[in-house]
Amino acid sequence: MADDPGTPSLGDVRPAHRLDEARLEAWLAANVEGFSGPLSVQQFKGGASNPTYLLTTPAARYVMRKKPPGQLLASAHQVDREYRVMKALGDTPVPVPRMRALCEDESVVGTSFYVMDFLEGRIFRDARLPGMTPPERRAIYDELVRVMTLLHAVDPEAVGLSDFGRPGNYFERQVGRWIKQYRGAETELIPAMEALITELPPRIPADDTVTIAHGDYRLENVMFHPTEPRIIAVLDWELCTLGHPLADIGYNCILWHSRSESWGTLDGIDLAASGIPTEAEYVAAYARLTGRDGIDDLPFYLAFSLFRLASISQGVFKRNLDGIGAGEPSTDNSGVKILAATALEVLRR
Repeated sequence: MADDPGTPSLGDVRPAHRLDEARLEAWLAANVEGFSGPLSVQQFKGGASNPTYLLTTPAARYVMRKKPPGQLLASAHQVDREYRVMKALGDTPVPVPRMRALCEDESVVGTSFYVMDFLEGRIFRDARLPGMTPPERRAIYDELVRVMTLLHAVDPEAVGLSDFGRPGNYFERQVGRWIKQYRGAETELIPAMEALITELPPRIPADDTVTIAHGDYRLENVMFHPTEPRIIAVLDWELCTLGHPLADIGYNCILWHSRSESWGTLDGIDLAASGIPTEAEYVAAYARLTGRDGIDDLPFYLAFSLFRLASISQGVFKRNLDGIGAGEPSTDNSGVKILAATALEVLRR
Protein backbone atom coordinates (compact mmCIF):
# COMPACT_ATOMS: atom_id res chain seq x y z
CA MET A 1 0.00 0.00 0.00
CA ALA A 2 1.95 2.94 -1.27
CA ASP A 3 1.91 6.69 -1.13
CA ASP A 4 1.85 8.80 -4.30
CA PRO A 5 5.56 8.20 -5.07
CA GLY A 6 5.06 4.46 -4.62
CA THR A 7 6.91 4.00 -1.33
CA PRO A 8 5.00 2.67 1.68
CA SER A 9 4.29 5.09 4.52
CA LEU A 10 5.58 2.88 7.31
CA GLY A 11 7.02 3.22 10.78
CA ASP A 12 7.55 1.39 14.01
CA VAL A 13 4.47 0.02 15.73
CA ARG A 14 2.94 2.72 17.93
CA PRO A 15 3.13 2.02 21.68
CA ALA A 16 -0.67 1.78 21.98
CA HIS A 17 -0.78 -0.80 19.17
CA ARG A 18 2.10 -3.08 20.11
CA LEU A 19 1.46 -6.81 20.06
CA ASP A 20 3.09 -10.14 20.84
CA GLU A 21 4.96 -10.74 17.57
CA ALA A 22 6.10 -14.24 18.53
CA ARG A 23 2.53 -15.30 19.28
CA LEU A 24 1.35 -13.73 16.00
CA GLU A 25 4.07 -15.55 14.04
CA ALA A 26 3.05 -18.87 15.56
CA TRP A 27 -0.60 -18.26 14.65
CA LEU A 28 0.30 -17.28 11.07
CA ALA A 29 2.41 -20.42 10.66
CA ALA A 30 -0.57 -22.53 11.72
CA ASN A 31 -3.29 -20.67 9.77
CA VAL A 32 -1.84 -19.04 6.62
CA GLU A 33 -0.99 -21.41 3.79
CA GLY A 34 2.67 -21.15 2.77
CA PHE A 35 3.65 -18.86 5.65
CA SER A 36 7.23 -19.19 6.83
CA GLY A 37 9.09 -16.86 9.21
CA PRO A 38 10.97 -15.11 10.58
CA LEU A 39 8.43 -12.31 10.84
CA SER A 40 9.02 -8.55 10.87
CA VAL A 41 6.18 -6.18 11.82
CA GLN A 42 5.75 -2.50 10.92
CA GLN A 43 2.72 -0.23 11.12
CA PHE A 44 1.27 1.86 8.31
CA LYS A 45 1.16 5.55 9.18
CA GLY A 46 -2.02 7.55 8.85
CA GLY A 47 -5.56 6.28 9.03
CA ALA A 48 -7.77 6.74 12.03
CA SER A 49 -9.72 3.54 12.45
CA ASN A 50 -8.34 0.01 12.39
CA PRO A 51 -4.57 -0.23 12.99
CA THR A 52 -2.92 -1.70 9.89
CA TYR A 53 0.43 -3.50 9.80
CA LEU A 54 2.90 -4.75 7.19
CA LEU A 55 4.00 -8.30 7.93
CA THR A 56 7.25 -9.18 6.18
CA THR A 57 8.91 -12.57 5.84
CA PRO A 58 11.83 -13.64 3.61
CA ALA A 59 9.37 -15.05 1.06
CA ALA A 60 6.26 -12.86 1.21
CA ARG A 61 4.57 -9.73 2.53
CA TYR A 62 1.12 -9.54 4.05
CA VAL A 63 -1.13 -6.84 5.46
CA MET A 64 -2.87 -7.26 8.81
CA ARG A 65 -5.78 -5.15 10.02
CA LYS A 66 -6.98 -5.41 13.60
CA LYS A 67 -9.47 -3.78 15.88
CA PRO A 68 -7.98 -1.01 18.01
CA PRO A 69 -7.56 -1.57 21.74
CA GLY A 70 -9.93 -0.23 24.37
CA GLN A 71 -13.68 0.12 24.71
CA LEU A 72 -15.24 0.45 21.25
CA LEU A 73 -18.44 2.11 20.10
CA ALA A 74 -21.24 -0.23 19.11
CA SER A 75 -21.02 -1.57 15.53
CA ALA A 76 -17.56 -0.01 15.00
CA HIS A 77 -14.27 -1.56 13.84
CA GLN A 78 -15.81 -4.81 12.61
CA VAL A 79 -12.79 -6.35 10.90
CA ASP A 80 -14.69 -9.61 10.51
CA ARG A 81 -17.11 -7.83 8.17
CA GLU A 82 -14.24 -6.37 6.15
CA TYR A 83 -12.77 -9.83 5.76
CA ARG A 84 -16.07 -11.42 4.83
CA VAL A 85 -17.02 -8.96 2.10
CA MET A 86 -13.59 -9.01 0.43
CA LYS A 87 -13.55 -12.81 0.58
CA ALA A 88 -17.00 -12.88 -1.03
CA LEU A 89 -16.01 -10.47 -3.80
CA GLY A 90 -12.86 -12.42 -4.70
CA ASP A 91 -14.47 -14.05 -7.76
CA THR A 92 -16.36 -10.97 -9.01
CA PRO A 93 -15.20 -8.13 -11.31
CA VAL A 94 -14.65 -5.96 -8.20
CA PRO A 95 -10.89 -5.92 -7.52
CA VAL A 96 -9.97 -6.90 -3.95
CA PRO A 97 -6.84 -8.32 -2.29
CA ARG A 98 -6.60 -12.05 -1.64
CA MET A 99 -7.85 -12.83 1.84
CA ARG A 100 -5.64 -15.21 3.84
CA ALA A 101 -7.14 -15.70 7.30
CA LEU A 102 -9.43 -14.22 9.95
CA CYS A 103 -8.65 -14.56 13.66
CA GLU A 104 -11.35 -13.86 16.23
CA ASP A 105 -9.31 -15.24 19.13
CA GLU A 106 -8.38 -12.09 21.04
CA SER A 107 -5.61 -13.90 22.95
CA VAL A 108 -3.32 -13.78 19.88
CA VAL A 109 -2.79 -10.01 19.47
CA GLY A 110 -5.34 -8.58 21.90
CA THR A 111 -8.17 -8.06 19.41
CA SER A 112 -9.60 -9.83 16.36
CA PHE A 113 -7.73 -9.32 13.06
CA TYR A 114 -7.41 -10.55 9.50
CA VAL A 115 -4.52 -11.06 7.10
CA MET A 116 -4.48 -10.45 3.34
CA ASP A 117 -1.87 -10.33 0.60
CA PHE A 118 0.23 -7.18 0.21
CA LEU A 119 -0.12 -5.60 -3.24
CA GLU A 120 2.28 -3.32 -5.07
CA GLY A 121 0.49 -0.30 -6.40
CA ARG A 122 -0.32 3.38 -6.09
CA ILE A 123 -2.62 5.02 -3.57
CA PHE A 124 -3.29 8.66 -4.34
CA ARG A 125 -3.43 10.59 -1.08
CA ASP A 126 -3.88 13.92 -2.88
CA ALA A 127 -7.12 13.98 -4.89
CA ARG A 128 -5.73 16.82 -7.01
CA LEU A 129 -3.24 14.35 -8.52
CA PRO A 130 -0.22 16.68 -8.75
CA GLY A 131 2.34 15.89 -11.41
CA MET A 132 -0.13 14.25 -13.78
CA THR A 133 -1.39 15.42 -17.16
CA PRO A 134 -5.09 16.28 -17.66
CA PRO A 135 -5.75 13.02 -19.60
CA GLU A 136 -4.07 11.00 -16.83
CA ARG A 137 -6.22 12.66 -14.17
CA ARG A 138 -9.39 12.09 -16.17
CA ALA A 139 -8.53 8.41 -16.61
CA ILE A 140 -8.04 8.00 -12.84
CA TYR A 141 -11.46 9.51 -12.05
CA ASP A 142 -13.15 7.59 -14.87
CA GLU A 143 -11.78 4.37 -13.37
CA LEU A 144 -12.86 5.38 -9.87
CA VAL A 145 -16.50 5.77 -10.88
CA ARG A 146 -16.42 2.69 -13.15
CA VAL A 147 -15.31 0.36 -10.36
CA MET A 148 -17.94 1.80 -8.02
CA THR A 149 -20.61 0.80 -10.54
CA LEU A 150 -19.11 -2.71 -10.72
CA LEU A 151 -19.65 -3.05 -6.98
CA HIS A 152 -23.23 -1.84 -7.19
CA ALA A 153 -23.92 -4.39 -9.95
CA VAL A 154 -22.96 -7.38 -7.76
CA ASP A 155 -25.91 -9.52 -6.64
CA PRO A 156 -25.46 -9.89 -2.86
CA GLU A 157 -27.25 -13.23 -2.79
CA ALA A 158 -25.05 -14.66 -5.57
CA VAL A 159 -21.89 -14.02 -3.52
CA GLY A 160 -23.30 -15.18 -0.19
CA LEU A 161 -23.96 -11.73 1.25
CA SER A 162 -27.76 -11.74 1.39
CA ASP A 163 -27.53 -11.48 5.19
CA PHE A 164 -24.82 -8.81 5.21
CA GLY A 165 -27.30 -6.16 6.24
CA ARG A 166 -31.02 -5.66 6.58
CA PRO A 167 -32.49 -4.82 3.17
CA GLY A 168 -34.73 -1.79 3.02
CA ASN A 169 -35.07 1.40 5.08
CA TYR A 170 -31.34 1.96 4.69
CA PHE A 171 -31.23 5.70 5.28
CA GLU A 172 -33.70 5.54 8.14
CA ARG A 173 -31.52 2.99 9.90
CA GLN A 174 -28.28 4.74 9.01
CA VAL A 175 -29.39 8.15 10.24
CA GLY A 176 -30.48 6.53 13.50
CA ARG A 177 -27.21 4.64 13.81
CA TRP A 178 -24.98 7.67 13.30
CA ILE A 179 -27.04 9.78 15.68
CA LYS A 180 -26.46 7.08 18.29
CA GLN A 181 -22.74 6.84 17.45
CA TYR A 182 -22.41 10.61 17.66
CA ARG A 183 -24.17 10.75 21.03
CA GLY A 184 -21.88 8.00 22.31
CA ALA A 185 -18.78 10.06 21.47
CA GLU A 186 -20.16 13.59 22.01
CA THR A 187 -17.79 15.97 23.79
CA GLU A 188 -19.57 19.32 23.33
CA LEU A 189 -22.73 20.87 21.87
CA ILE A 190 -22.40 21.46 18.10
CA PRO A 191 -25.47 23.39 16.86
CA ALA A 192 -25.11 22.25 13.23
CA MET A 193 -25.14 18.60 14.32
CA GLU A 194 -28.28 19.21 16.37
CA ALA A 195 -29.96 20.79 13.33
CA LEU A 196 -28.99 17.85 11.11
CA ILE A 197 -30.34 15.37 13.64
CA THR A 198 -33.68 17.19 13.34
CA GLU A 199 -33.73 17.92 9.60
CA LEU A 200 -32.30 14.78 7.97
CA PRO A 201 -35.03 12.23 8.86
CA PRO A 202 -37.90 14.08 7.11
CA ARG A 203 -35.80 14.36 3.93
CA ILE A 204 -35.16 10.62 3.48
CA PRO A 205 -36.09 9.70 -0.15
CA ALA A 206 -38.74 7.09 -0.92
CA ASP A 207 -36.40 5.18 -3.31
CA ASP A 208 -35.31 2.03 -1.47
CA THR A 209 -32.88 0.36 -3.89
CA VAL A 210 -30.60 -2.22 -2.25
CA THR A 211 -27.06 -3.11 -3.35
CA ILE A 212 -23.72 -3.70 -1.66
CA ALA A 213 -22.68 -0.23 -0.48
CA HIS A 214 -18.99 0.26 0.33
CA GLY A 215 -19.54 3.12 2.74
CA ASP A 216 -16.07 4.69 2.40
CA TYR A 217 -15.43 4.56 -1.34
CA ARG A 218 -13.04 7.33 -2.41
CA LEU A 219 -9.73 7.83 -4.17
CA GLU A 220 -7.59 7.23 -1.09
CA ASN A 221 -9.27 3.89 -0.41
CA VAL A 222 -8.46 2.23 -3.72
CA MET A 223 -5.13 1.04 -5.08
CA PHE A 224 -4.13 1.60 -8.69
CA HIS A 225 -1.78 -0.46 -10.83
CA PRO A 226 1.84 0.80 -10.56
CA THR A 227 1.75 2.34 -14.05
CA GLU A 228 -1.76 1.97 -15.49
CA PRO A 229 -4.96 3.91 -14.64
CA ARG A 230 -6.50 0.66 -13.42
CA ILE A 231 -7.73 -0.14 -9.92
CA ILE A 232 -6.23 -3.39 -8.60
CA ALA A 233 -7.81 -3.30 -5.13
CA VAL A 234 -10.69 -1.62 -3.33
CA LEU A 235 -9.74 -1.29 0.34
CA ASP A 236 -11.17 -0.18 3.71
CA TRP A 237 -14.50 -2.04 3.79
CA GLU A 238 -15.22 -1.43 7.46
CA LEU A 239 -18.45 0.49 6.73
CA CYS A 240 -19.72 -1.83 3.99
CA THR A 241 -23.25 -3.18 4.25
CA LEU A 242 -26.34 -3.89 2.18
CA GLY A 243 -27.53 -0.40 1.50
CA HIS A 244 -28.44 2.23 -1.01
CA PRO A 245 -25.97 2.74 -3.87
CA LEU A 246 -26.56 6.49 -3.93
CA ALA A 247 -25.05 6.70 -0.45
CA ASP A 248 -21.72 5.89 -2.13
CA ILE A 249 -22.12 8.50 -4.87
CA GLY A 250 -23.12 11.10 -2.27
CA TYR A 251 -20.02 10.22 -0.27
CA ASN A 252 -17.86 10.59 -3.39
CA CYS A 253 -19.29 14.05 -3.95
CA ILE A 254 -17.91 15.28 -0.62
CA LEU A 255 -14.63 15.75 -2.48
CA TRP A 256 -16.00 18.74 -4.40
CA HIS A 257 -17.07 20.41 -1.13
CA SER A 258 -14.27 19.40 1.22
CA ARG A 259 -11.54 21.79 2.37
CA SER A 260 -9.76 19.08 4.36
CA GLU A 261 -6.25 18.25 3.21
CA SER A 262 -6.26 15.09 5.32
CA TRP A 263 -9.57 13.71 4.02
CA GLY A 264 -9.16 14.97 0.46
CA THR A 265 -10.00 18.20 -1.34
CA LEU A 266 -10.15 19.77 -4.78
CA ASP A 267 -9.99 23.26 -3.33
CA GLY A 268 -8.14 25.73 -5.53
CA ILE A 269 -8.16 23.49 -8.60
CA ASP A 270 -9.21 24.73 -12.04
CA LEU A 271 -11.19 21.61 -12.88
CA ALA A 272 -11.49 22.35 -16.61
CA ALA A 273 -7.74 22.80 -16.98
CA SER A 274 -6.82 19.91 -14.66
CA GLY A 275 -8.77 17.17 -16.42
CA ILE A 276 -10.59 16.30 -13.17
CA PRO A 277 -14.36 16.11 -13.77
CA THR A 278 -16.78 18.48 -12.13
CA GLU A 279 -19.19 17.10 -9.56
CA ALA A 280 -21.97 17.20 -12.15
CA GLU A 281 -19.84 15.34 -14.71
CA TYR A 282 -18.88 12.67 -12.16
CA VAL A 283 -22.51 12.13 -11.11
CA ALA A 284 -23.60 12.03 -14.76
CA ALA A 285 -20.96 9.37 -15.50
CA TYR A 286 -22.31 7.24 -12.65
CA ALA A 287 -25.88 7.65 -13.88
CA ARG A 288 -24.86 6.73 -17.43
CA LEU A 289 -22.90 3.63 -16.38
CA THR A 290 -25.76 2.39 -14.18
CA GLY A 291 -28.53 3.18 -16.65
CA ARG A 292 -30.18 5.84 -14.49
CA ASP A 293 -31.90 8.85 -16.05
CA GLY A 294 -30.34 11.00 -13.36
CA ILE A 295 -30.04 11.32 -9.60
CA ASP A 296 -32.83 13.09 -7.73
CA ASP A 297 -32.15 14.93 -4.46
CA LEU A 298 -28.36 14.74 -4.60
CA PRO A 299 -28.23 17.32 -1.75
CA PHE A 300 -29.76 14.75 0.64
CA TYR A 301 -27.25 12.02 -0.27
CA LEU A 302 -24.39 14.47 0.04
CA ALA A 303 -25.64 15.96 3.34
CA PHE A 304 -26.21 12.49 4.78
CA SER A 305 -22.66 11.47 3.82
CA LEU A 306 -21.20 14.60 5.42
CA PHE A 307 -23.26 14.03 8.57
CA ARG A 308 -22.11 10.42 8.79
CA LEU A 309 -18.49 11.50 8.27
CA ALA A 310 -18.92 14.08 11.03
CA SER A 311 -20.22 11.37 13.36
CA ILE A 312 -17.31 9.09 12.49
CA SER A 313 -14.87 11.98 12.97
CA GLN A 314 -16.37 12.68 16.38
CA GLY A 315 -15.70 9.07 17.35
CA VAL A 316 -12.11 9.33 16.11
CA PHE A 317 -11.65 12.62 17.99
CA LYS A 318 -12.94 11.07 21.21
CA ARG A 319 -10.74 7.97 20.88
CA ASN A 320 -7.66 10.09 20.20
CA LEU A 321 -8.60 12.34 23.13
CA ASP A 322 -8.73 9.23 25.31
CA GLY A 323 -5.30 8.15 24.05
CA ILE A 324 -6.48 4.90 22.44
CA GLY A 325 -6.97 6.05 18.83
CA ALA A 326 -4.68 5.67 15.83
CA GLY A 327 -3.90 9.42 15.83
CA GLU A 328 -2.32 11.84 18.26
CA PRO A 329 -4.60 13.32 20.96
CA SER A 330 -5.91 16.81 20.15
CA THR A 331 -8.31 19.32 21.64
CA ASP A 332 -9.13 20.78 18.21
CA ASN A 333 -12.52 19.48 17.12
CA SER A 334 -12.96 21.98 14.28
CA GLY A 335 -13.08 19.23 11.65
CA VAL A 336 -16.37 17.87 12.96
CA LYS A 337 -17.86 21.36 13.14
CA ILE A 338 -16.86 22.17 9.56
CA LEU A 339 -18.34 18.91 8.25
CA ALA A 340 -21.59 19.52 10.11
CA ALA A 341 -21.85 23.11 8.87
CA THR A 342 -21.19 22.02 5.28
CA ALA A 343 -23.80 19.26 5.54
CA LEU A 344 -26.42 21.66 6.82
CA GLU A 345 -25.65 24.18 4.10
CA VAL A 346 -25.97 21.48 1.40
CA LEU A 347 -29.20 20.10 2.85
CA ARG A 348 -30.84 23.53 2.95
CA ARG A 349 -29.81 24.71 -0.52
